[in-house]
Amino acid sequence: MDLAKMGKDLLADKLGGGGGGLMEGLSKLTGGGEGSLDLGELAGKLQAGGLGDKVQSWLGDGANADVSADELTSALGADKIAEMASGMGVDASTAADQLKDALPSLMDKASSGGSLMDKFGGASNVADMAKNLFK
Repeated sequence: MDLAKMGKDLLADKLGGGGGGLMEGLSKLTGGGEGSLDLGELAGKLQAGGLGDKVQSWLGDGANADVSADELTSALGADKIAEMASGMGVDASTAADQLKDALPSLMDKASSGGSLMDKFGGASNVADMAKNLFK
């Protein structure tokens, strides 16, 4: 039994991502190793890319602001979206569309009161995040 794959699949199902492909792709956005996703780094990149207000809405306890695939591509860079798409086995447009749907929920579930947190207990990969998400 591959526990890392099971963790990715559980997290993807919880977020409505429908499979490990999205989680594999997300791990490409922060340049980490296999299955690694640094949400703090990702939030920082999005804020630096002009999406600070939207990121704050995802991290806070209120409603999540919508984000477009084009906004994410602009903030993260077309090269990162293409790398993510490659990890997912889809084209860049499809990857950006899936990211715009999953990322606000992922950030929201990983935070409370505006802080990426201890809720995930310093989880270093998506399998650890999934395990802590279901506590």
